[in-house]
Amino acid sequence: MYPTVGDVLALPVMRQGGPHVVAGADGLDALVRWVHVAEIAEIAPLLKGGELVLTTGVALPDDDAALARYVDDLAAVGVAGVVVELVRHWHERLPQALVAAADKHRLPLVTLSRETRYVTVTETVNGLIVDAQVDELRAAAQVHETFTELTVSGAEPHVVLREVARLTGHAVVLETLSYEVLAYDAAGADPAELLAGWQQRSRRVRTGERTGYDRASGRLVAIVGARGRDWGRLVLLCGEPPPHRHVVVAERAASALAVHHLLAAGGDSLERQAHRDVLRQLLTAPSTVTPLAELVARAEALHVPLTGHRLIGAAIRPRLADLPGPPAAASTGPLLRDLAEATALATRRARVAALVADLDGIGVHVLLALSPRADTDAVLRRLAGEVRQAKQAVPLVLAVGTAVDRPADAGRSLAEAGHVASAALHRGGHPPDGYHRLGDVRLHGLLHLLSDDDRLAAFARRELGPLLAKDAATGSRLVEALRRFCDHGGNKSAAAAAAHTSRTAYYQQLGRIEQALDVSLEDPESLVSLHVALLIHDVLALSGDNDHSTE
Repeated sequence: MYPTVGDVLALPVMRQGGPHVVAGADGLDALVRWVHVAEIAEIAPLLKGGELVLTTGVALPDDDAALARYVDDLAAVGVAGVVVELVRHWHERLPQALVAAADKHRLPLVTLSRETRYVTVTETVNGLIVDAQVDELRAAAQVHETFTELTVSGAEPHVVLREVARLTGHAVVLETLSYEVLAYDAAGADPAELLAGWQQRSRRVRTGERTGYDRASGRLVAIVGARGRDWGRLVLLCGEPPPHRHVVVAERAASALAVHHLLAAGGDSLERQAHRDVLRQLLTAPSTVTPLAELVARAEALHVPLTGHRLIGAAIRPRLADLPGPPAAASTGPLLRDLAEATALATRRARVAALVADLDGIGVHVLLALSPRADTDAVLRRLAGEVRQAKQAVPLVLAVGTAVDRPADAGRSLAEAGHVASAALHRGGHPPDGYHRLGDVRLHGLLHLLSDDDRLAAFARRELGPLLAKDAATGSRLVEALRRFCDHGGNKSAAAAAAHTSRTAYYQQLGRIEQALDVSLEDPESLVSLHVALLIHDVLALSGDNDHSTE
């Protein structure tokens, strides 16, 4: 809002006077709050600080001690600088005592070699200052209006940060009090460069107040919280001391974020949202959505290093059908939020760095970052035990993907874990280690991995289509009869007993199945093909993919 002494000297109204800095050149960046003409030696008590004093020197003493005292008094009240016209009192140069005193205080001392209309200088500079103050008030009104609207609407953090970046032109980061990056807007800069080594750099920033500027790091920091419970910091990377309007922007943004946090208390935490965003993009080809380097930097800013570590995707699914009470009571939203938070706590207790979030509305995804020296099986067993201990009332399926060493492959491990979890959820059973791997779910797992291939659905339609159509048209349950027969390896008696049906009636059902499909159930190849088709039918039904429906 205020010009510097150097800015004032560069104005045409000053340039025509032939300004020359004779002392205190280091102070030319001092801000000029006002320009004041003063022709008395005892002017200091009448000033407030920040003034640029203009004088002809006619009332100044020639005594060295008095001149030094004159400068000492001006420096004590914090004037921005002194301009002396070399026309009426001094003509070629200023007394050395005056120059030495100004240098001692690093107070800019400027001479004008030509007569200058000081009234024109004051009108010009003070007019610029007043105009800047008016602009500042208008900007403050705009900030107030913008953030009032954001606060009332409970705007999401990324929306608030986008406005901060737009209004200030600087990158902005929302972090936890433990320096984990929850959201950011790079304001056009490289996000990977912005987030690289974030914790180490942010940990050194100290302001000592709720909103303050740290000169060493060039960061404006505003504490985020409400009702005496602080939970984050809004960090504006501005390089130089920010103008007052940027401070206001930071404070209003912090308030909007605090309100959003209160309004969203019943939903996912900001930490889970940040984890979800990184996990989702790792799953969806980071090179085509967000550069991998940026995702790696974002994960590291969440205390989850992806480079130099063994990465393992995991999926945790609740067995909703096994929960007590009517199906309506099994609301997945709150259940998955609780499960995600319990899983995150379990990873901390197991001392494992991990990204944890619900991605698909049916379970929780986890990306573990293990040290190359870690005992993978021991870590997974402990994690499975911690999660089940935390959610004893909820029957769970835990599945893991293949370990990978490159962040680019993390999505593959996550996807594999999801497929294994789906297969294990359908198969049932409890693995001895507490978690399922691809090898544990065997053919089910393979079919889940290939479930996106249209050829699977086409195969199942060819094998089962007539039987599904007959059941739909007549209300028969021939598909279930076939399932029993396949599950019992072609043993008719065992299948009939499992179906709680008499042998005679069950054999008749098998005959109708052979007639509808035009196959012999005594043929081993036919039995295997039909069993695989039933498994595919179940996999596609479990995934809920209508495009692959075998109906």
